[in-house]
Amino acid sequence: MIINKVYFSFVLLFLFGFVTVQGQELLSEEQKQAQSYLSEAQQAIEEEDFPAAEAAYRKAIAKDPDLAEARYNIGNLYSNNSKPIEASTRFFEAGQKASTKDLKHKAFHNQGNMFMSQKNYAAAVEAYKQALRNNPNDDQTRYNLALAKKMQEKEQQNQDNQDDQDNQNKKDNQESKDNQSKDNQDQENQNSQNNQDQDDSKNKDKPQDEGDKKQDSQKPKDQDQKDESAKPEEGDGQKEPQPSEGKLSPQQIKNLLEAMENQEKEIQDKINAKRVKGKKVQTDKDW
Repeated sequence: MIINKVYFSFVLLFLFGFVTVQGQELLSEEQKQAQSYLSEAQQAIEEEDFPAAEAAYRKAIAKDPDLAEARYNIGNLYSNNSKPIEASTRFFEAGQKASTKDLKHKAFHNQGNMFMSQKNYAAAVEAYKQALRNNPNDDQTRYNLALAKKMQEKEQQNQDNQDDQDNQNKKDNQESKDNQSKDNQDQENQNSQNNQDQDDSKNKDKPQDEGDKKQDSQKPKDQDQKDESAKPEEGDGQKEPQPSEGKLSPQQIKNLLEAMENQEKEIQDKINAKRVKGKKVQTDKDW
């Protein structure tokens, strides 16, 4: 029974060792392929074939995702070809994947340089600090950190000055608007006062004008009444006009003239009658 247990344990150890060796051989093969792509990328860089070098580095990373050297090298490739954003990303990945402090320091140092080129001074300060944590004795990194801090302070000062200038401009604009509004209000008040003065002046002259108009309007009305009184009224007959006191009407004058003519005619008829009566009648003679 004891022999069987020992035999069984020996079999398990053999199987575990066999799987481990096979896994190591498989991992080693992936690493070999990744190293081969790194060599291809280096050859492409020497030939200044940027697309081929980038493709080779990507293949190396695909074969071995933990290969920090491939990420660091492709970061340098992007940096040399004016692609700071892509380069800073790859340097950060390399710093995270690197197993040695030396590679971590280089990766974060170069990442800081990429942030400086983008004038992202706050991010550059953090990258240089990370690099110094892995190599505190690097003078170049320390100098770059001091420069990044100085540029960050200057940028902050400029931003503060710009904010103050913007606030002052806003204040000046608001005061200008308020003054303009006040001037407009004063002008409106002045115009309103002028209009009121003109209305008062017109109203002051208006009663005399209205009195004249009233007198003029009354005058035609009185004249119309006079004309109406001169017209005969309609009815069964035409009514004779009533003479005013001390004067004869035309009809009275006419009647008076007719009476005088009739009287004169009567007198003339009497005279003629007397003449005829006293005159001898002449007879014809036969002799």
